[in-house]
Amino acid sequence: MRPTTVMALGFLAIILTGAVLLALPVSARSGEATPFLDALFTATSATCVTGLIRVGTATHWSSFGQAVILLLIQIGGLGFMTLASIASFLTHRTITLRERMVMSAGLNLTDNAGIVRLTRRVLYGTFAFEAAGAVILSCRFIPQFGFFKGISMGVFHSVSAFCNAGFDLLGTPDAPFLSLVDYVGDPLVNLTIMALIVIGGLGFFVWGDIWDKRSFRHFRLHTKLVLVTTAALLLLGFGLTLLFEWNNPRTLGALSGPEKVLAAAFQSVTLRTAGYNTIDQAALGGPAQAVSCLLMLIGGSPGSTAGGIKTVAAAVLLLSAASALRGRITVSAFGRTITPRSIMNAVTMLIVGVVVSLSGACAIAYIEDAPLHQCLFEAVSAFGTVGLTMGLTPSLHTPSCLILIVLMYLGRVGVLTLGVSVLMRHREPPKLQYPEGNVMVG
Repeated sequence: MRPTTVMALGFLAIILTGAVLLALPVSARSGEATPFLDALFTATSATCVTGLIRVGTATHWSSFGQAVILLLIQIGGLGFMTLASIASFLTHRTITLRERMVMSAGLNLTDNAGIVRLTRRVLYGTFAFEAAGAVILSCRFIPQFGFFKGISMGVFHSVSAFCNAGFDLLGTPDAPFLSLVDYVGDPLVNLTIMALIVIGGLGFFVWGDIWDKRSFRHFRLHTKLVLVTTAALLLLGFGLTLLFEWNNPRTLGALSGPEKVLAAAFQSVTLRTAGYNTIDQAALGGPAQAVSCLLMLIGGSPGSTAGGIKTVAAAVLLLSAASALRGRITVSAFGRTITPRSIMNAVTMLIVGVVVSLSGACAIAYIEDAPLHQCLFEAVSAFGTVGLTMGLTPSLHTPSCLILIVLMYLGRVGVLTLGVSVLMRHREPPKLQYPEGNVMVG
C-alpha cells in the first residue's frame, strides 16, 4: 500500500478502536453503555482534532472515557506513526524506509530527507509546549478545582489546545457545552490557550525551519508564506470581529473595552481550527458568521495539527490571482517561483473544500429542515476540523451525524491524501502528450 493509504486506513482504524472503547459502560459516568453513534462521533471528533460533540465531555464521560478522548486527541494531532516512532527511539531500532515514507506522509512532507530528525523535534517540541501550557493553566485551575483535579484539567486543556482539538472539561449538568465562556475576561487562560493554538497550527516543518535559520530572510518559502498568511488572517479575524460584534449585546456588547479586545482576539485565533469559544457562536451576526466560515475553511498550516484547505493554499491562490491581474504567466513570492503543481493542488483544495462543505450543509439542511446558514457553519466547522458550533450538532439525526463524521475525516486526512490513496493506486506515466490549446477565461 502507498504511504498515503496506510495513513488514511490508520486513522480509520484508530477512530473505530476509540469508538468501541467509548461505547463501553466503563467510559460513561452513568456506568451504562453509550450509544455507538455518539461514541463514533466523539472518537472521530477527537482523532480528527475537531471538537464537535453530541454529549458533554465533562458530564457524560468518566475518567476512563476522558483519558481515551485525550489519547485520541494526541494521536490525531501528531499522527499515529509519529507517536509509534517513540518505541523505535527508545529501543534504538532502525526505522525502515517504508516507516519513513509513512511518517513523511503523516507530516505532509514531499520527501524523506531528515524525517527522523524532524520527528524527534516534533515529539520534543510537542511535549515541551504541552507541559508548559499545562503548568500555566494549572495555576488557574488548582485554586478553583483543587490540586489533583486542577493539574488534570491543565494537562487536558493544554493538549487539546495545542492539538487544535477544542475539547474541554468545563461543562456542567446545566450547561454541558460551556467551553471557556466563564473565562472570557481571564488573560492567563486566554493568552495561554491562544499561544498553544497558534504554535500547534503553524506546522512542524515551520518549527524546524525557525529553529535552524532563526532569521526571516533565510527561511524557506513555505515558512515565509505560513508566517505572513497566519499573521494576516489573525489580524483580519480580529479586526472584523471587533467591527461587526462591538455593539452586539449577546457577544461583545456586554463586555468591557479590554474584554472586547481579548474576546475578539480569541475568536480570531480559535477559528484557526481550535474549537474553543469564549462567546456564543449562535449569537454572532450575519457578517461575523460569514467571516467565521471563511477563516474556518482556510484553517491552519500544512503539516500541523490543524485542518482546512490550509494557509499556504490560500496564499498561493491569492498570489495566482494577483499575477493574473497583472498579466503575468508565472506566480512568485519572496524571490521564488511557485511551481504549477503547487498551484494545481491549491485550486483542488479550494474547489473540493467548498463543494464538500456546501454539499454537506445542503444535505443536513434538507434532513433537519434547519436554516442553511446554521448547517453551513456546522459543515465548514467539521471539514476544517474546527469544532465551533451554533448549537445544532447535539440535536442532529443519524444521517446528519454521519455526514459530519465523513467531513471531519476528510478534513483531517486531507482530500489530496485521500485522493492519492484511492484514485491513483495504479498510476502510470503518460504515454503521450497533447499539443497545447488556448481557451477563453473571463
